[in-house]
Amino acid sequence: MKTILSIDGGGIRGIIPALVVAHLEKASGKPACQLFDLMAGTSTGGIIAMGLAAPDPSQPDQPRYRAKDLADLYERHGREIFSRSLWKGITSTGGLTDETYSHRPLEDVLHAYFGDHTLGECLCPVMATAYDIEARDTLFFKSWKPRHHAIPLKQVCRATSAAPTYFEPAEVEIEGVSHALIDGGVYINSPAVSAYAEATRLWPDEPIRLLSLGTGELTRPIWRDEARDWGKAGWLKPLLDSMFDGAADAVDYQMAHFLGDRYTRLQLTLDKANDDMDDATAGNIENLKRAGRALVRKYKDGLASFAGG
Repeated sequence: MKTILSIDGGGIRGIIPALVVAHLEKASGKPACQLFDLMAGTSTGGIIAMGLAAPDPSQPDQPRYRAKDLADLYERHGREIFSRSLWKGITSTGGLTDETYSHRPLEDVLHAYFGDHTLGECLCPVMATAYDIEARDTLFFKSWKPRHHAIPLKQVCRATSAAPTYFEPAEVEIEGVSHALIDGGVYINSPAVSAYAEATRLWPDEPIRLLSLGTGELTRPIWRDEARDWGKAGWLKPLLDSMFDGAADAVDYQMAHFLGDRYTRLQLTLDKANDDMDDATAGNIENLKRAGRALVRKYKDGLASFAGG
């Protein structure tokens, strides 16, 4: 039996799945890269997956980070990543004519956490999604693919988290060719189906079970009386949110059909936490942490099997 982990996108809401994986690591006494045979993520989920598989420079056979460390990343650096100067707000017309945030703070954090580690150094098979806007094609970063081995993890994370309107596209070189990449959430915010497809190719004769972790379901309605008067500017953010959320719901339906009881989806509605991907205020981070702990309590019995219980 091969065990797969899939983590949705969701910006700062990545705290939620990070805390779920932290529970699994604590319950099992093992790092995630030993609990799962393949880890896949989109956007913030991609950052978490890469962080869980990155090697420790002093102990190359051990991971550099545990999930708790990655949850702390959001708490310590969230406001830094989602910080916009007054000048940036003016020159981008509030995000309408340019990306909302500078990419530099995000790149600084990724460099600090991942250094010069490459995809080929990961301790287990790991995958992240992106979209090539010039080739108009999907791109899956795969640690087991020889042509991807030399790609720095910090560039993989930068590309998979380059959400349109939030950050400008990432430039990533693959075998001497530069690619302009954006967040894979534009086509597959939950990478569970893709992770399952790759697992069946890697282990064609093995049964597969999959744990899919959400970052909180959108529940705020888009009122028709407001939406009917929206033009391009008004629809920009609601459309992006709807794409991300709708894609994840579709994948959930498909995976339940493919795997039945060998598929576990953990998702919750954000009753108190804000579902905005960039709300990194102290109060919202605390609410997201509470949501993550509540999710663990709710599904504690079901999680036991993934921790070896």
